[in-house]
Amino acid sequence: MTQQPHTALHLAPGDPEISVPAQPALRVAQETDGIDLAAAERAAGQFLRALGISTETESLHGTPGRMARAYAELFSPRPFDLTTFPNDEGYDELVLARSIPVRSVCEHHLLPFVGTAHVGYLPGRRILGLSKLARVVEHFACRPQVQERLTKQVADWLQTQLEPKGVGVVIEAEHTCMTLRGVQATGSSTLTSTLLGTLRSDARSRSEFLALAGLT
Repeated sequence: MTQQPHTALHLAPGDPEISVPAQPALRVAQETDGIDLAAAERAAGQFLRALGISTETESLHGTPGRMARAYAELFSPRPFDLTTFPNDEGYDELVLARSIPVRSVCEHHLLPFVGTAHVGYLPGRRILGLSKLARVVEHFACRPQVQERLTKQVADWLQTQLEPKGVGVVIEAEHTCMTLRGVQATGSSTLTSTLLGTLRSDARSRSEFLALAGLT
């Protein structure tokens, strides 16, 4: 039987040290039905030919395969371990990661949208390994998405898994389905936000988050 790792819990001076099990890291991986690259390549070739684009030339012969691999990459987030640590020092100020790259695909046109995310939280009993904030954004971005849902999914997931006092997520992105087609609003960007807990209910905390994220 494998023994659980333990960590020491320090109480007031003079109190005995208590050994408690360390919280194991949560393995995070997207559930899929599997990727069939060969079928995707055949479909991509049919799609191009249906639009009147021949794939018989030397430069376009490999395009269906490249399309299939490109979209497979866009829809495949890397698995990771959600590493958290006890908040031994009782840190109660905002933790914020700014300008996390966001790369996703609009579910309405399957065209990319790209931008940045600002993700912050007010710690409770545990703190999060900083790189995991970017990992969580990638996890939910690597699928057909709408920006509103993506913003809320990241915030809700962190609130559930970390149980902080508050969570704030702001995403600013350019949607090529809006800038390259349709209205062709070149240079426009879309801003979405989700604030939970103290960052939603307390005006001062909310203002601090928005100021540190560079949004005021």
